[in-house]
Amino acid sequence: MRYVSTRGQAPILEFEDVLLAGLAGDGGLYMPEIWPRFTRAEIRAMRGLGYAQVAFRVMAPYVDGAIDDDPFQAMIEDAYKGFGHPATAPLVQLQDGLWLMELFHGPTLAFKDYPLQLVGRLFDHVLQARRQRVTIIGATSGDTGSAAIEACRDRDAIELFIFHPEGRVSDVQRRQMTTVASNNVHNIALRGTFDDCQDMVKALFADKALSRRHNFSAVNSINWSRIMAQIVYYFWAALSLGAPDRKIAFAVPTGNFGNVFAAYGARRMGLPIERLIIGSNANDILTRYFESGQMTMQNVVPTLSPSMDIQISSNFERLLFEYYRRDGAAVAKVLDRFRRTGRANFGKGRWRAMGKLFEGHRIGDNTTKSVIGEVYRASGALLDPHTAIGVEAARRAELPADTAVIAMATAHPAKFPGAVEESTGIHPELPSRLADLFTRPERFQTLANDMGRVTAYLNQQLAARSAP
Repeated sequence: MRYVSTRGQAPILEFEDVLLAGLAGDGGLYMPEIWPRFTRAEIRAMRGLGYAQVAFRVMAPYVDGAIDDDPFQAMIEDAYKGFGHPATAPLVQLQDGLWLMELFHGPTLAFKDYPLQLVGRLFDHVLQARRQRVTIIGATSGDTGSAAIEACRDRDAIELFIFHPEGRVSDVQRRQMTTVASNNVHNIALRGTFDDCQDMVKALFADKALSRRHNFSAVNSINWSRIMAQIVYYFWAALSLGAPDRKIAFAVPTGNFGNVFAAYGARRMGLPIERLIIGSNANDILTRYFESGQMTMQNVVPTLSPSMDIQISSNFERLLFEYYRRDGAAVAKVLDRFRRTGRANFGKGRWRAMGKLFEGHRIGDNTTKSVIGEVYRASGALLDPHTAIGVEAARRAELPADTAVIAMATAHPAKFPGAVEESTGIHPELPSRLADLFTRPERFQTLANDMGRVTAYLNQQLAARSAP
């Protein structure tokens, strides 16, 4: 399997190089040169398999020629063996036709554990074989950071720098990052929004001399391996409800578009998906696009669902690449204009074509709290604010009566205890392994949103770590 950049000017790479590169050299995102595709019979043959077995079958084509089957299968089994539910990603029925997929049974209680526990092991495997070291740079709106830290902590071949927007993640999310004492982990609270953090990561990669000197790599969903591993749980969920012989739709609370793009990837691989329903909070750039065909930037507004407080959804570029028929030059041109003007129109034909699969719904904070309360009273299930947005988006979608809708529960309710308690009267408790989280000492550096200061900090930390 080979990989191409969404902007068409970077070298075509194989899987190991894409894993280590993260962002393409031309500023684009890597995509498989062709989508592997399963027949309906091959999908049926996955029924009854365990999560790790489904994961191997779904991901094997993407690492073909790079990692042998036996070590890859061993990495997958090791990645998920410690998850806190025997089904790894269980389904819970909320009401007739509406299901919840619990993606919070990993070590940091969020859906990003599912890709990153594997990605950490993939890095180890490739770096040991090559006898190399990397500096991983990542931006987080809340959950990626802690999941990346848990996956990469104490790994000898990795230095990890995670940027989070100062004061714009929950206390639990922040402490899950900043209380990790591993020497190879560096937390940076950047003064700004998540979009500023994401832009800083891209600017660091764009400094070619700096990137080469420190051998930069990425764990954000800009790294293809993240998307690859997330495709798995869409297959797992659909198979659990009878796919490919039952109509399935997914409702995904969406910020950076990576999670829902993985669902799109599952569909391209042959999984029959009727509809992809996007849930937005007040930062509703995606919903506004799917409603109007116009993409316009606005200021980021803090909400109860901070992981979705985003205006520039990086992974939307991958979808544009698909709908521009993989014309990288055209994608680069339209995204450059969007960055310069804050507005973009990708053409009515593309907008209508996307609308046949995607729809968006915005859910404000008051409605989010109402949904958390309603679902608890009706079913006893506690939802975090992000998951509540996905559930409400699923309920608003207009679908055939015989379509099962699966809403993605992207975080444990204990990561957002204030909103959950206000809505239900129940204070969700952290698992016992995190019971002392608020007594652990924190370690992080607060920096201005300034490339020079950030670069100086990175250089200083890496020099100190490499000193004898």
